[in-house]
Amino acid sequence: MEGTRGADPGERSPLLGGGGGGSGRWRGRGPPGGPSSFQGRRLACAAVLLAELLERAAFYGVTSNLVLFLNGPPYSWEGAQASQALLLFMGVTYLVSPFGGWLADALLGKFGTILLSLALYLLGMLAFPALAAPGTRQALCGEIPLASVQNCASRAGANATLAPCAPAGPTRYCSVAVFAGLALVGLSVGSVKANITPFGADQVKDRGPEATRRFFNWFYWSINLGAIVSLGGIAYIQQNVSFVIGYIIPTVCIGISFMVFLCGQSFFITKPPDGSAFTDMFKILAYSCCSRKRSREHRTNSEIQEVLQQPRKQSLFEMAKMSHGGPFREDKVEDVKALVKIIPVFLALIPYWTVYFQMQTTYVLQSLHLKIPEISNVTTHIHTFPAAWLTMFDAVLILILIPLKDKVVDPILKRNGLLPSSLKRIAVGMFFVMCSAFAAGILEGNRLSIVKVKTINQTIGNVTYYAADLPIWWQIPQYVLIGFSEIFASIAGLEFAYSAAPKSMQSAIMGLFFFFSGIGSFVGSGLLALVSINAIGWMSNHTDFGNINGCFLNYYFFLLAAIQGATLLLFLIVSVKYDRQRSRTNGVTASGRT
Repeated sequence: MEGTRGADPGERSPLLGGGGGGSGRWRGRGPPGGPSSFQGRRLACAAVLLAELLERAAFYGVTSNLVLFLNGPPYSWEGAQASQALLLFMGVTYLVSPFGGWLADALLGKFGTILLSLALYLLGMLAFPALAAPGTRQALCGEIPLASVQNCASRAGANATLAPCAPAGPTRYCSVAVFAGLALVGLSVGSVKANITPFGADQVKDRGPEATRRFFNWFYWSINLGAIVSLGGIAYIQQNVSFVIGYIIPTVCIGISFMVFLCGQSFFITKPPDGSAFTDMFKILAYSCCSRKRSREHRTNSEIQEVLQQPRKQSLFEMAKMSHGGPFREDKVEDVKALVKIIPVFLALIPYWTVYFQMQTTYVLQSLHLKIPEISNVTTHIHTFPAAWLTMFDAVLILILIPLKDKVVDPILKRNGLLPSSLKRIAVGMFFVMCSAFAAGILEGNRLSIVKVKTINQTIGNVTYYAADLPIWWQIPQYVLIGFSEIFASIAGLEFAYSAAPKSMQSAIMGLFFFFSGIGSFVGSGLLALVSINAIGWMSNHTDFGNINGCFLNYYFFLLAAIQGATLLLFLIVSVKYDRQRSRTNGVTASGRT
């Protein structure tokens, strides 16, 4: 991070210093954490935060009840199938992030890429009201197949596995249209995600690392406020009123987000594309590997022995530098070397994301089979507590604790020299998410023991579930634990990805951070598919669409907790090694400057 700096070539700054409490041109930097951290940048930051808030409201408007939407008529997808679809969707949103970073760096710039992505986002969101409305759904999907109409579970009684009839096999009605809409939205979300975070940080970057740290705190706060708006209102409408209206609202949110960002270009700090770091990275890696292979073929024994005595990493990358006869500038090679050191940290975070994404998939599936209270209303139709509302415990906790952390805890720790590094905070977050999966497994084991004796019939939306006579509030601990994990791991992960990245690779490395998050979602989907095969049978219950009383979801949760526990130990080793390397590098740099 830098303090004051000159403008980059081609960088466009606002003529009036951003408004919102700032004077014309900012000079100098106020005290860290002081009120001047955002002075002159408040309007730009507010526009970014508002656009992100609305985008998150739309995103959670899709994800919060997608399992319920696909689980109910006329789709009648199995619970595992609906959960896999959501995990695949979230995986796509993160996997395409590097492409979004490349598009910004090489062609359009961050601002242009975000604007184009929001436009495509809006186009994709239009598919969901169309899928929810009967007329347009039939035009998109055709007639409902017989296998989807024949729901054997409706006559199965308490033990759902003893259903007297069985359809020919589980089908996914309207799967092409559903996955097409999810793919278009997922591609757009991933591109926005890769660029809006570094774009927002660029607005305050010249104010120093303290301003950047505070921006990430409030950026994450905005994400969770958008989640609460969506889960509190949109999810309720989808479950108790209409999915058509419930999908129109998030579509409008994306439209407003697009307009906010479009109108904000007059006071944003923007930078033109200056070449893709990914292109340089792959060229340098390819050249280094190929050069090393060629040199081995032509070296004598004495030369090989001399090379083996050199540090391994140095021999791999140094030969790509112009000073060693290679075609690449010194700074480009050093950037790639920095990237290679960051990748192990991202790899270690994959199991964390695998557990984290259960919050909107298998956790919701579990909640649908717990006793959900009814909500009194002025209509004759019975309204039930939305299962997706439990996710708000996570979001509300973050809304409360982030300002407390930003204003009270962090300043106290910093004054006493106790503020932990971002990697240490990530490790704490991993511990909490492991505890969350373990708590979910214990609850599921208790739920299964209860449904073997007695079940209660409850209608959620248009679907009847055979649930345990166990209040849904028992899920609160696992959601609270995930909330604590986010405060430590997710925020620290964003901060680490941005601060550890060389200046020329910030979008690229932020994209890679989300890319590995997407891998975590795909790992969760793959594990769910694996434990659904008949040979394992933890989630095999094809005669009972949606219900999981004949499954062993608790085994799946315990498996996730065990994987995260093992990874936590590995991460502690990786993080200690990385911190030592970084301290050594900073020490060498400082002595060189002296």
